[in-house]
Amino acid sequence: MLFPTMIFAIFFLIVFAVAWSLERENGRRKVFLVFASWVFYGWWDWRFVGLLMVSATVNWALAELISRADTKRISAVVVGIGVALNLTVLGFFKYYGFFIDQLGEILRLIHWERDLPLMQVILPVGVSFFTFQAMSYLIDVHRGKVPPARSLLDVMLLMSFFPHLVAGPIVRASDLLPQFNQTPRLTRRMATEGILLIVWGLFKKTVIASELAAGLVDPVFFDPTRYSAGDLLAGAYGYAVQIYCDFSAYSDMAIGLAALLGYRFPRNFDQPYRSTSLQDFWRRWHISLSTWLRDYLYIPLGGSRHGLARTCLSLMLTMVLGGLWHGAAWTFVAWGALHGLVLCVERVWGELKPAHWPAWPKIVGLLITFHVVCLSWILFRSDSFASALDYLHGLTRFGPTTQLTPFLAGMIALGLALHVLPPRILERMAAGLRYLPAPALGLGVGAVMLIIEAIRPAGVAAFIYYQF
Repeated sequence: MLFPTMIFAIFFLIVFAVAWSLERENGRRKVFLVFASWVFYGWWDWRFVGLLMVSATVNWALAELISRADTKRISAVVVGIGVALNLTVLGFFKYYGFFIDQLGEILRLIHWERDLPLMQVILPVGVSFFTFQAMSYLIDVHRGKVPPARSLLDVMLLMSFFPHLVAGPIVRASDLLPQFNQTPRLTRRMATEGILLIVWGLFKKTVIASELAAGLVDPVFFDPTRYSAGDLLAGAYGYAVQIYCDFSAYSDMAIGLAALLGYRFPRNFDQPYRSTSLQDFWRRWHISLSTWLRDYLYIPLGGSRHGLARTCLSLMLTMVLGGLWHGAAWTFVAWGALHGLVLCVERVWGELKPAHWPAWPKIVGLLITFHVVCLSWILFRSDSFASALDYLHGLTRFGPTTQLTPFLAGMIALGLALHVLPPRILERMAAGLRYLPAPALGLGVGAVMLIIEAIRPAGVAAFIYYQF
């Protein structure tokens, strides 16, 4: 069930009406939201609703054991078991085929071919997100940062809540569990902000991202050998805009939907293409994942506490594993490694740069960072290293530009222009619009949605991060 569809609109209207009719009965409200979330997830494949149920039950039980452990050592053992179980689920569904293929290649190289157990494993939508959320819950209970949930129902809702279930943000237990324990309230500001986020996300996904995908990005990445440098450069810029508008649109809509139900999610994007360094980029891009990797991987690996060499090693391991999290392919590993390498270069330069050297202008840092990110997106989007090399080689091939049109160039410019708007502009707009009479606000929102419906292309593609 995709957010920008009529079937989801009907689903959400029903959920909204029933949830607020149970406003004074928080327990029943949570039960209803859990069942509604299972319907949402089951719309794709009912078989994997059971996976959600089992995962929530196991992680709830493990958190209870952690909280009741007599010593930190016993608690750490239980956490280790929990993390291993969650990684086993993630590894089987997401990486089984990849690792079997790599094992087959290794056996072939050493002339020891064997018939390996091949299975067609279906990847459950959102498995990377809800397993990471489960692991952070167990670790935070162990660290004493959050108490265990009051009931299995709360953990079920934490892991299944439909706005963030399939593509994030990765909302931590410390953010959501306290909200589940209170009777939610819907203020005028929350409602206005939620509606604006949904409409804004709808525009970014169905207009900017969809137009760029169909008209430019998909064709040039499908066969980069057919296109000149102009089209390929535009395709790289176009994909940078497409993936931002697509993924940030999902996050905006998820945050907006949760707000309309009385819950607050953390911000997941903060104008990433205005970053002046790659470190700054990762403070602004997919914030819930970057902070997860920082708190549960980079810092435990040593972070910046043990010297420059250890810091660089921790950065590389974190980013390589972050790349592998995105998909079972070596291109994703290389994408993460490239980001890790540049982060290490930035860290080394920051440590060794002579104190009397002036800092370069921010615009220089912005342009370098943006083009490093665009270069890495070529790896991220390509199906294979061969395709990525074809794409990079094509950037030196002169010829007529046939795929880029003035309209698509305008879409790229518009997507990049979003990053020079005043920070938190939607929140500021919501603060002002909340004073409008409800009928006037409803008419305005309805008019904007009709305009979006009129200008967007037919059909709705799945969000890019559904595959992760």
